Amino acid sequence: MSGFDSTAVIYARFSSHNQREESIEAQERACREYAQRKGLQIIEVYADRAKSGTSAEREEFQRMIKDSGDKKFRYLIVHKLDRFSRDKYDAVSFKRKLRMNGVTILSVTENLDDSPESIMLESVIEGMAQYFSKNLAREVMKGLKESAYDCKHLGGIPPLGYDVDPATRKYVINEYEAGIVRLIFEKYLDGWGYKRLLTYLNNMGYHSKRGRCFGKNSLSSILTNEKYTGLYVFNKRQEKGLNGKRNPTLKPKEEWIIIEGGIPAIIDKKTFDEVQEKLS
Repeated sequence: MSGFDSTAVIYARFSSHNQREESIEAQERACREYAQRKGLQIIEVYADRAKSGTSAEREEFQRMIKDSGDKKFRYLIVHKLDRFSRDKYDAVSFKRKLRMNGVTILSVTENLDDSPESIMLESVIEGMAQYFSKNLAREVMKGLKESAYDCKHLGGIPPLGYDVDPATRKYVINEYEAGIVRLIFEKYLDGWGYKRLLTYLNNMGYHSKRGRCFGKNSLSSILTNEKYTGLYVFNKRQEKGLNGKRNPTLKPKEEWIIIEGGIPAIIDKKTFDEVQEKLS
């Protein structure tokens, strides 16, 4: 093969659950060896790091799809089909788009062609990839729930006023920050508006948990955070919609894990409720 008919690109991906950065290099190396055997010329490598295959909202993946529409390459090489997508509906949709753009998808480890048997096998592989992804998510959630029942911190930055004990993974009060939180609640109940509060906090040199100046959003998140009353809450929101995009919505109440006194309180319940009433 020569010219455009020998042009190929590589798509590689690793997720953050159980793979490492080196996985990208291993995939690329296997794809390059495959391309050499087939007499194909690699002109581009698209790599998404720490990106789930259950969502098509991957920067490099979308760039690859766009470039296919611009007729930049003839073949797409992946190490395995699950690097392409673990959602069978996305897989069908984007494979169709690539084929309409004249691109042939090649898998290093799965020897598939256009025969009826290969089409059936490809569907089975895609279904198994989606099963594996869903089952992994279920097992991860099971472990998170067990930790939640023990009121452990489950990742991310704790709210202002709290630190996390590295040994127990439980919330502990950061007294300096807790003083800022109590001050915010006190001033708000005294009739201070957001503008006055923000000016005061920032002029005093106080900072949010991320070390930034206070803004309206950070102030609002403090005044409405029920954790400050000692309430431990987990699994209250679904952070992503079916399309994989961030779209926080409340889950059914029976799925919530709520434990009174699960973390040390910074604000008493009466003060918190008075603030919520005033906010509303």
